[in-house]
Amino acid sequence: MPAEGIAVHAQGAASEADRARDGIEARFAIAYPGFTLHADLHLPGRGVTALFGASGSGKTSLLRAIAGLERHAGGHLAVNGAVWQDAQRFVPTHRRPLGYVFQEASLFAHLDVARNLDYGLRRIPAAARRVPRAQAIELLGIGHLLRRRPDTLSGGERQRVAIARALLTAPRLLLMDEPLAALDAQRKAEILPYLARLRAELDIPVLYVSHALDEVIQLADHLVLLGGGRATGQVLASGPIAETLARIDLPTAQSASAAVLIEATVQDYDSAYELLRLGFAGGELLAPHPTPLAPGTRLRLQVQARDVSLALAPAPGSSILNRLPATVTGLCSADTPAHTLVRLDAGGTPLLARITRFSCDQLHLTVGMPVWAQIKAVALLG
Repeated sequence: MPAEGIAVHAQGAASEADRARDGIEARFAIAYPGFTLHADLHLPGRGVTALFGASGSGKTSLLRAIAGLERHAGGHLAVNGAVWQDAQRFVPTHRRPLGYVFQEASLFAHLDVARNLDYGLRRIPAAARRVPRAQAIELLGIGHLLRRRPDTLSGGERQRVAIARALLTAPRLLLMDEPLAALDAQRKAEILPYLARLRAELDIPVLYVSHALDEVIQLADHLVLLGGGRATGQVLASGPIAETLARIDLPTAQSASAAVLIEATVQDYDSAYELLRLGFAGGELLAPHPTPLAPGTRLRLQVQARDVSLALAPAPGSSILNRLPATVTGLCSADTPAHTLVRLDAGGTPLLARITRFSCDQLHLTVGMPVWAQIKAVALLG
């Protein structure tokens, strides 16, 4: 059975090869008075693809076009070989097998959680259901909420119910438009692990709109970076998230919040010091953790560029736990004249270091130079 995917084209019918191809193909032109967005994308047909960028860059416009909420001339949209839009046809939103989660949960206030979920189920014949009701309830952790009304739920609880309801509509594609934007930091932290479970346990591709980098790093497998000016949006980059975050030619790397993503595996646990030893392609890292995790557990790690300093030789006698040999692979100016951004390769894993321009000159850094990356902090995600 082929993996599910989306194809979006600016003009012309999809070829048979296009229809059979896995993944999301997007060549799309969106035009409003005073704003245009052109996208030419090939995206994976599974996992989470994040549409990331500043407000006004066109993220929601692209999502709404894919959903069929807005119709743009010359568009072509095919999902898993089924044409939803081309020059001859336009499948309305209510006939497209997709789930859509908005910033606000939009639950029926007069129904309890159980009946809100049942509303989604009633739209779908039993034979077409893709996620069983019990599985959706368990994945989102809402079993204890079933008899409660929406007005008695927290913002995070309402969003979890809304996501469960969207899953019960048997979507071939799940669209999420900044679902955490209306939540405070505590509620965000509560719901992010549930979203990570969806990525890990369901074979439904997700397009996730956000302007919060911490959400994207924790959830996404693929990153589409949108940018541009007030009148014109554009796709600045599209690729696997770890590679794209480490590109020093992009604004995500040049900002003070720049970070990279590392996939690591638990090796063992030091209970005396409450430290996890984590293996990855570039070596090993130590990270504080209050409880042990089973060896072999896979984790996502975030390392911020401002938490990486550089040395020409190992520096014993330091409180910094993690020091890795690396090679300088790129140098560029950061978003302030005082700082330089350094791209590093640590055994095949890209790292970023944000250091002062003075330090860069003092170390005489050049591309190809061996250095030691000193990592002051490692964040475990999820």
